[in-house]
Amino acid sequence: MGLRDHVVVVTGASSGIGRATAEAFARKGSAVVLAARREEALEAAAHACAKHRGARTLVVPTDMTDAKAVEDLARRAVQEFGRIDVWVNNAAVNAFGRFEDVPLEDFRKVLDVNVMGYVHGARAALRVMREQGTGTLINIASIVGAVAQPYSHPYGMSKHAVRGLGSSLRQQLRVEGVKGIEVCTVLPATIDTPHFQQAANYTGRKVVAMPPVYSPERVARAVVRLVRRPRREVVVGPAGRALVRQSRMAPGLAERAMARQTDKTHLSHDEEAPATHGTLHVPAEGEGSVHGGWGGRRRTALRRTAVAAALAGAAVAAGRRATHGPAGA
Repeated sequence: MGLRDHVVVVTGASSGIGRATAEAFARKGSAVVLAARREEALEAAAHACAKHRGARTLVVPTDMTDAKAVEDLARRAVQEFGRIDVWVNNAAVNAFGRFEDVPLEDFRKVLDVNVMGYVHGARAALRVMREQGTGTLINIASIVGAVAQPYSHPYGMSKHAVRGLGSSLRQQLRVEGVKGIEVCTVLPATIDTPHFQQAANYTGRKVVAMPPVYSPERVARAVVRLVRRPRREVVVGPAGRALVRQSRMAPGLAERAMARQTDKTHLSHDEEAPATHGTLHVPAEGEGSVHGGWGGRRRTALRRTAVAAALAGAAVAAGRRATHGPAGA
């Protein structure tokens, strides 16, 4: 069955990675079920998806912390399209601050959305997929699920939990002898989304996207590839892959590097910021957007141009050496 025949549920589809992922599947002609708290933003995302030939959409406003609402999301997807081939758990929130400074209500909210929201999504998806005998569950984690950061304690905890959930589910399906159902985890590096502007913040400093910044479309392409060629875990972004490798070989060094980078580039040293709950308890207004204005696409293009120029220069130099022989020959 090609992606044109797939039914895909995407949570957190109102903006950022979720919205880019919904559009990526719509571009392939899939039926896309869009879920998040903001109906206005979901409608805007669905309108963008519907522009692609063959795409069908269903908007289901859903609070992922509400288990019944998530079950209703799965039920409506099956009622509308007959099945669920792919479920992307993506809805997530963040809170920045010193460990002692983040209000406990905000700490709990991050864990409730980012952990229990994924639990609710996985239960709803797997129930349908077990009946079908096939399906792919994709959980969006983060590189901070491999190397945690200072100032975003609940988020790092939640993303470690997401990796653990994926691993334990794969093992359970294996020991039960279940075939045809895949569980994959995606670990993006810093992505150009509205996530950072919407986070709760108690640091006193403006939160900015920690470079290097990659586009949400890059994550979306990785998610689509996983449906075709499932893998346990995929890291998106070369910088993220380097950090994860370092965390395996020299975890203490990776922690020190992350601590320095976060304090130096993730929190502004020039702009102050008032304490805020962000969008933890009340969703943002408006139609939402894929990008956060951090230049992910532009910076990726510049990096590729620089790499291409370097490779071209190296090729020219190698050609000259081959023509004239090594220096001193």
